[in-house]
Amino acid sequence: MAIDVYINFNGNCREAVTYYAEVFETDPPQFMTFGQNPPNPEFTLPEAAKGLIMHTRLNIEGSTVMFSDVFPGMAFTEGNNISLSLVSKDLDSIKSVFHKLKEGGKIGMELQETFWSKCYGSLRDKFGIEWQFNYES
Repeated sequence: MAIDVYINFNGNCREAVTYYAEVFETDPPQFMTFGQNPPNPEFTLPEAAKGLIMHTRLNIEGSTVMFSDVFPGMAFTEGNNISLSLVSKDLDSIKSVFHKLKEGGKIGMELQETFWSKCYGSLRDKFGIEWQFNYES
C-alpha cells in the first residue's frame, strides 16, 4: 500500500508538470486529457475541458507524485490543491479505510468502478484532508 501526493492545477497542469520533469530530471510525463475519456451518453464534455489534464504522474526521487487540472466549474484554491491518494492492491483495506475516514467527513465520490479502476472513491475527512482511494489490480 502506498500513499501518494495528488496536486491539482487550474488549467496549467501540463506546463507545471513539464517544468517539474525538467527540474527533477525525470522521464517525460505521459498526459491523459479529459477529452480522452470514453464518451458518456449521460454527460456531454464541455469543449473547455477536452484539452485539460485529467491525470499524469512523475516519479520524483522514488515518490510518485500525481497531477491533474480541476474540471471547469470546480472550486480551486491555490495552496489547498493537494490531496493524498491511497493506492493499494488490497480491496478490503481500501474499503475499510474509506469507511473509517468518511465518518464525520464528506464523500466526494462513493467507492465505485471507473474505467481506470475496479474501485475508486474520494472524500474529505473530518479534519478537512482530501483523500482519493484507488484499487490497483
